[in-house]
Order: sequence, then C-alpha cells, then structure tokens
Amino acid sequence: MNSEPAAPDEAKQLAAMIDHTLLKPEAAAGQIDRLCEEAREYGFASVCVNPTFVRRAAARVAGSDVKVCTVVGFPLGAHVSDIKAAEARRAVEDGAREVDMVLNVGALKDGDDAAVESDIRVVVEAARSGGALCKVILETCLLTDDEKRRACATAMRAGADFVKTSTGFSTGGATVADVRLMHDAVSAAGVRVKASGGIRTLADLRAMIGAGAARIGASAGVAIMRELVGAGGDAGSRSADKGAY
Repeated sequence: MNSEPAAPDEAKQLAAMIDHTLLKPEAAAGQIDRLCEEAREYGFASVCVNPTFVRRAAARVAGSDVKVCTVVGFPLGAHVSDIKAAEARRAVEDGAREVDMVLNVGALKDGDDAAVESDIRVVVEAARSGGALCKVILETCLLTDDEKRRACATAMRAGADFVKTSTGFSTGGATVADVRLMHDAVSAAGVRVKASGGIRTLADLRAMIGAGAARIGASAGVAIMRELVGAGGDAGSRSADKGAY
C-alpha cells in the first residue's frame, strides 16, 4: 500500500530516527562504505554495523551527525557477561556511540532476573565509560508477554537507555503490539523503544512510531526515504541487500 509523501521537515525528522543497518555476515567493506555514504546523504541517526567494521564506519561518518552503532552478544545473547562487556569497551574505543546488546534469553526464561540484570549492567557500564548509549535487545519473538515486561523492568533497573524488539535474525521481528507493550512498560522511566526486524516500508515505520518507537532499526532505510519523498519506483534497489534487520 502506498503512503502519502512527506513534507521536507517530516522527512528530516523521520530520517533522524533510523539506524541504517547492515549486519549480514557476508557484508564486505565496500558495502559498509556505501551504508555510511547513504546515512550521511539522508541524515540517518546512525549506521549499525558489526564490531569488526566500527572503526571503518567511524572514519567514514566523521564530521557528520551520523553516529556509529554496533552490536554486542549478537545475535544469540548467550555470551558470558565479561565477554559482552569487553566487546562493548572495544567498540566504544573504536568509535561506537551506541551499543545494542542481546540480553541472556535463556536466563530470562529460567526466571533468573538477577543474572539478566547483571549481564545488562556490565554492558551499560562499559558503554557509558566511553560515552555511548546502550540498547537492550529482548528478542520478543521468543518471549511471552510476561517475559517481555520482566525484560523491560530488568533493563530499566540495569540503566539501559533503550529496549529493542529484535535482532532480525530469529523467528520474527518487530510487531506493533510488542512496541506498544514495551513503550507502556518503560516510558514512565524515560527509557525509549527501538523497533527492528522486518520494517521495510513507510507504512511499517509509521506504525511503529505510532505505537511508541523512538528509533527504528532497518536495512531498508533508503527505500523508506525514497517512498517518503514520493520517489517510488525502484526505491529498494540500493538497500535491498542489507540483510534481515
């Protein structure tokens, strides 16, 4: 379904909510360079890349308002906590200003909220030591609604800046219902929600924002922006190879 084109001010505002993402394992340096060029061109909030590309991306967005975001404990969340913390510290040393970590899903399923909180807290502290934000990926497709609420509460206690729906690499991505549930759980504490996974159109983006998302993780950012300004046609051709995010 086509959406109404946006006014220039709206286009700028919505672009500034997108984390322009390329996390496919086969991503090559030239694709990262193009991702950074696109982020600068459209004014995206960040480029989200795997840790091995953080230093490269930071050099390519230097001098712009685009930040570098990376992932920690990705995509399973099953790394031990000190490895996650070390990964976060190295990322901020390399130039990351936002860190998206996957919580320990198994510990949450076991009801061990103390372990989940500790796991998040050490990454939050490592990120903050370098001036970076920390977003906590819940992997909502694997959780019950009660587990989602517990995960949100635990992330808040651990000091997270955002809670995030999905890695984009599991059995499902963001849903409007999950974004609304997460927003209701965290907004009073000033924690924000990032929706990611399967957001490919302007209608998807607007639905997630309407449900309470403050940030959108998407590999289809260019296609969305072209739709936003009414370009249409082959809008997805430059960004369709970015991956599942």
